[in-house]
This record gives sequence, C-alpha cells and structure tokens, in this order.
Amino acid sequence: MRLPWAMLPLMLTKRAFSGFIHGLPPQLYSANQGQTAMAEQEKLGILYGVGVGPGQPDLITLRAIRVLATVDVVLAASSSRNDYSLAQRIAAEHIPARTQLMRLEFPMTRQAAPLAEAWERNLERTAALLRAGKNAAFITLGDPLIYSTFGYLLAGIRKRYPRIRVTVVPGITSYQAAAAETGTVLCEDDQNLLLLSGVAGEAELRASLQSADNAVILKTYRNFAEIRACLERADLDKIFVSRLGLEGEIICRNLADAPDAPNYLSLILATKKRGRRTS
Repeated sequence: MRLPWAMLPLMLTKRAFSGFIHGLPPQLYSANQGQTAMAEQEKLGILYGVGVGPGQPDLITLRAIRVLATVDVVLAASSSRNDYSLAQRIAAEHIPARTQLMRLEFPMTRQAAPLAEAWERNLERTAALLRAGKNAAFITLGDPLIYSTFGYLLAGIRKRYPRIRVTVVPGITSYQAAAAETGTVLCEDDQNLLLLSGVAGEAELRASLQSADNAVILKTYRNFAEIRACLERADLDKIFVSRLGLEGEIICRNLADAPDAPNYLSLILATKKRGRRTS
C-alpha cells in the first residue's frame, strides 16, 4: 500500500523528512548534517603570503596593500636575537593600528635541530590563529616564493592542515629592482636566465654558470670571495648591488670595488655583454 504524500510529514521527523527529500536515508542525512554543523563551527582563516618588495616602500603592490588593510594579524619573521623586521618596516604605513602584529622568531643558524624546533613552534602559532578563524598575512621581502621563509611555512600548513586556504600575493624582487636601477637587460631573444644562491660553493657555481647566458646570484654575503673569483673568469658584465634603496646602498660595476664582506641584502647581476647600458 502506497502512502499519500500528505501523511509523510506526520510519520517522519523534520530532519528525516529533509533527508528523504534530498534522497538520503534518515540516518545518513543526520550524520551529514552533523558534519556540516562541525565545519560551520570551525570557520578557518586564510593565510596570505605577501611580498612587500625589495626595500623601497613605494614598490609594494596594490594587492599587497589591500590584503594588509583587511587581515586580522600580520606575521613577520625576525631573528631570535632581536625583534627587527625589515619587511614590517616596509609595510608599516599600510598596516592599520587595529591589526595584531606577531613576530615569528628564527635562530640565525644552519643547524638542523634548532631550526626544526623554531619551525614547529611557528607553524603551530600560525595554525592556531587560522583555526580560530583569523585571517593572517605573512609578510616577506621580495616575493614569497623565491628564497623566502614563507615557502617553509606554506609546506608545513599544506601537509598538516590541508583544509586551510592559502593565497600568495607576489612581490617585486630585489633583482628586478636592481636591473631597473642599473638599466640591465636580464635576458632577451632565446637566452636563459639562471637564478642562483650564493650559499653554493665555487665548484657548483662554476658548473651552473657554464650553461647560463645570464645569471642572478642572491645571498652573495655568504661566500663572496669565491663568487668574485669565479665570476672574474666569466665573460660576462657584472654588477654588484647592495641595500638598494636603503641606507648604505652600494652599486659597483667592477667587482673589485665591492666590499669584501657584503651586507646580507646583496646580489650580483651577471649578463652577456651588450655594450654600454643606460643608468
């Protein structure tokens, strides 16, 4: 005997009736509703990786400014020895007074154990904010995905908290700004451009340069004597740039004139010879 539709609401609970309408058995619909309620209860925040540019405050992008104006928390990496953050200084005028500032401290070492401990601590501090429903912006010099601390945080969040949404706001890099300031063409036609870290040893650097038409070497402070010796033998135009747009700026078109112990914010542009450039 088939029941008339008018009798169904009398024989089913409201929740089971809704499940019936959606094509689900009552017990499955109830479980589905419970999961939905839990998801709504845990409203996750968004993590933004925000590049604030190479140093000059007017080289921060409009998108970065919009994000900084709306997030609940701004995260800035700093040394465990002090609380100074150049990225925060660059972005300061775009961070509202109401916004919470949180510094994530990292030891200035390459030892695995203390670094791993710092990463674990800062990952969980960041995740706690996001799981509480707060939107947070991790600010970084240059671009968040190029030799940036943010890359490690991104990997940790993706692995441990895959439901957290992450958005990256690209930034102008130090080598783009250096090329613009010195009028250096980084690559053209069918040429390649190699991006290198100065942390690599001389042998690795020399091997890499053999296949490069043009190269950018970042972090030149680490092994500058080896880098300079290697580039002296290369038939390339070389420009040393340090602290561009900041106090203590140095630009040398002859590597012999560069300081023997460069600042942390130093790089070298090494490009195929094209004759004299504008400056």
